[in-house]
Amino acid sequence: MDVEILSRLQFAFTITFHYIYPPLSIGISLAMIIMEGMYLKTKDVLWEKLTKFWLKVFAMTFALGVATGIPMMFSLGTNWSRYSRFVSDVSGSLLGAEGMFAFLIEAGFLGILLFGWNRVSSKMHFMATILVSVGAHFSAIWIVSFNSWMQTPAGYKLTTLADGTVVAQVADWWKVFLSPSNLSHLTHVILGCWMAGAFLIISVAAYYLLKNRHPAFALRSMKVGLLIGMITAVLQLVSADHLARKVAQYNPEKFAAFEGVYKTAPYTPAYAFGWVDKNSQKVYGVGIPGLLSLMTYRNAETPVPGLDQFPEEHWSNVPVVFQVYHLMIFMWAGMALTAFIGGYYWWKKRWNIKPIFLKLMIISVTFPQIANVAGWYSACIGRQPYIVYKLLKTKEAYSPVISAGQVLGSLIMFVVMYLLFFVLFLVLLDRKIKAGPEPEMTEEQLPYRDVYNKEARRS
Repeated sequence: MDVEILSRLQFAFTITFHYIYPPLSIGISLAMIIMEGMYLKTKDVLWEKLTKFWLKVFAMTFALGVATGIPMMFSLGTNWSRYSRFVSDVSGSLLGAEGMFAFLIEAGFLGILLFGWNRVSSKMHFMATILVSVGAHFSAIWIVSFNSWMQTPAGYKLTTLADGTVVAQVADWWKVFLSPSNLSHLTHVILGCWMAGAFLIISVAAYYLLKNRHPAFALRSMKVGLLIGMITAVLQLVSADHLARKVAQYNPEKFAAFEGVYKTAPYTPAYAFGWVDKNSQKVYGVGIPGLLSLMTYRNAETPVPGLDQFPEEHWSNVPVVFQVYHLMIFMWAGMALTAFIGGYYWWKKRWNIKPIFLKLMIISVTFPQIANVAGWYSACIGRQPYIVYKLLKTKEAYSPVISAGQVLGSLIMFVVMYLLFFVLFLVLLDRKIKAGPEPEMTEEQLPYRDVYNKEARRS
């Protein structure tokens, strides 16, 4: 394999494993705000127990998110130097804002969040929880803004440097930040993060219910997870519709690849599932005539532009894009089904949930993870052959001075390192779940809760 393919594989591998953790930390931080807010309002100790338990899980995901994210920034300079030079003015302004607005907030209040129990007032600790969550969301905002700019560049000017290199420079920062697809991408990604946190909470609560452990803690956690899961499932459907129409408007080749539309024709179908025959340029599967036209243009007859409207060298790998795009949709359907069946049990106040559905809830933690990664793959593979849409091709973006052997060696190193991180995360998470929440205090102990907490801290 050549340098370009190996560099793409390396970045795909690292982003796949890195993206396990930030969505979890963002989603859990939202749940923690709800939990700690309810504790402040009700003074119910169970809410405090929930907050402390999920705070420890949040800390793990946050730490691993940072550890797996930093190497990716350096790989842009080592493996993608021509790309880095081309976008440096744009990326510097957006990723610099991440350092200023996201990391500064998180670094300032993370210590209070983790170690401030009984050291600061309850309101101050709640404020730290909110601000750390805001910082985590800000981090996502700047990363997604940069990625959205790559999908729909705006607010830039092309400048030729003294050595003849052409680079993109910021002409209007607000247009860069508010590129045509940015707000749609932001909404879609943030909702995906909330779903990741919600379904981890649902999964752990279902495990405790299946094992008949910590029932009060499990039911309270389950309600928080289901509340977030049901709301975000509905909002994600609306967000997906809006984003898809943006893609159809600004990235029509990618949109055609999503549904395997090779020929432009009225009543363009949308496929529930199927496979793409690249040679015959046909999709074989279950399709609904006119549905894609209806969803895109609100008119079933209006044809969706097919790939026949664009030069073939601008086509992405249609079979791969089709499958990962539909995988994302399937995972959303699984999350919506799980959340609303759980909501039905909640509405009926029948928490004697059947073991088979509890097992489904346990494995549902994987649904948002698969959906999030499949969404990124759809966006990035569907954008090919461009790394920056219509401005820079991927084959022109990798570093010319590195060899295939060097990239392969670093790829092997990253595979070993990231797999070790992943195993460490699973082991620590498994230990925390099996250990369970802190033991409940008796009525006699409750008035002296602060004393017990201080003694536990000293030990």
